[in-house]
Amino acid sequence: MYPFFRMGLGLWKARSAPKLGPFDTFVTRHRCWPWDIDIWMELNNGRTLTLYDLGRIPLAQVNGMLAMIRKERWGLTMAGVVVRYRRRIRTFEPFEMRSRLICWDDRFLYIEQSMWKQSGDCANHAVYRSAVTDKTGIVPTEKVIAAMGMDDRSSPEMPEWVALWLEAETARPWPPMQDDI
Repeated sequence: MYPFFRMGLGLWKARSAPKLGPFDTFVTRHRCWPWDIDIWMELNNGRTLTLYDLGRIPLAQVNGMLAMIRKERWGLTMAGVVVRYRRRIRTFEPFEMRSRLICWDDRFLYIEQSMWKQSGDCANHAVYRSAVTDKTGIVPTEKVIAAMGMDDRSSPEMPEWVALWLEAETARPWPPMQDDI
């Protein structure tokens, strides 16, 4: 089940958080609960993706994007993600989540997120390709950035590893062939 209560609590806490610039890192603290685990008593890989919402949506609140999206009557959707898992997060273990916007292209925003253990080890790392949408489809990022009131509307340089991920995504067939599944 989706963590509605945790999301509500996160958004409520973010109301009083200091406002952040568009590229600042937003830090939240969490705990791995029994309903987040798999049969190995650790944070489930699919649940990790769901829990990343608990950092991404409040980030959009503290950097002003959520208010802008509501005002424009737009939506926010995910168009891709790449994740690297490296350390286990066990039941009841606390962890810190870090979320930030890293760059954009003409259609998508790229959001980097990571979960950190108390030991200082990074447990996992994800980059999301996100799109702002309206009733006709994807809103061009130039229009999104303008609506956010940013003076400099040029994206920071895309990290090479993100560009290589996108290159691999471009080479991937879509839709997948039935024989390939």
